Amino acid sequence: MGYPARLRAMSKQLRAQPSQLQNTASINCSPLSMLTVKKKSDLRQALQNARLVGQKIGLVPTMGNLHEGHLRLIEAAVANCHYTVVTIFVNPLQFGRNEDINNYPRTLELDKRLLKKSGCDLLFAPNNSEMYGFTDFIKTNMIGSSLTRNHCGKTRPGHFEGVATIVTKLFNLILPQHAYFGLKDFQQYRIIEQLVADLDFAIQLHGLPTVREGSGLALSSRNSRLSSKQRQIAPALFEELQQTERLIRQGNQEYRQVESEAKHSLSLRGLKTEYFNICNARSLEMASQNDTDLVILAAAFVGDVRLIDNITLTI
Repeated sequence: MGYPARLRAMSKQLRAQPSQLQNTASINCSPLSMLTVKKKSDLRQALQNARLVGQKIGLVPTMGNLHEGHLRLIEAAVANCHYTVVTIFVNPLQFGRNEDINNYPRTLELDKRLLKKSGCDLLFAPNNSEMYGFTDFIKTNMIGSSLTRNHCGKTRPGHFEGVATIVTKLFNLILPQHAYFGLKDFQQYRIIEQLVADLDFAIQLHGLPTVREGSGLALSSRNSRLSSKQRQIAPALFEELQQTERLIRQGNQEYRQVESEAKHSLSLRGLKTEYFNICNARSLEMASQNDTDLVILAAAFVGDVRLIDNITLTI
């Protein structure tokens, strides 16, 4: 059975058996059951037990509402590590003033059941006060690098500082040897790569390819908010990325003109483009004709649903 079919079968089975939840009240490191903890102290105790028996720890940070893309990350962690930790935390620091955190989909009970079937050993699902204290503010946060200046960093000020802060906290709490992220959030991955290098975290990062629907639409928790009509429109973002890639491979290096034409095409197809940028894949600065490793980064709205996607290429 292929992975998408396996996921659908798993989800259907779990929805049909909502009562079969394991008791996670006690702390143990049994590979036959998944432990769920909400407190940092319980997390540290469980991980200390894992380290005492020499287990290599893999981390998959998420905000929940798990989909096949998340499960691919977990599958990779389970295959490569002795002990897999998944975190579910909708991080308020990475939501801007005009972004409604309350609209972010939350499906914790279904997520737990999917995780138990996936081979996850420990789920850390803290609340805001556990991670940041009993206020809406944190007194110390991570300051963004030059990688945060443009693209999502420009249109969502403070977003990547919030991402860097929560990722740093999770790295410090969990001390994994390996951490797994999806490359759909390419800018985020590059920022975390730089964070790991700059702060000397002894962590090997793994960036896994974007998982897509049959239409080409990149999987995202936000896709659940798309109407049936919007789902017909949304794949245009990836199609435009592919068309831009073809133009570049054919030798077109008039990058600003290509970007402008892509934005116009998306507008005609019913998307409101936030940005569509051809960049150096390392610096994330706007690409010049001397660059050979490129990434095409794009964000666009379908209605009020914000989509991001990218394609990398070498010329």
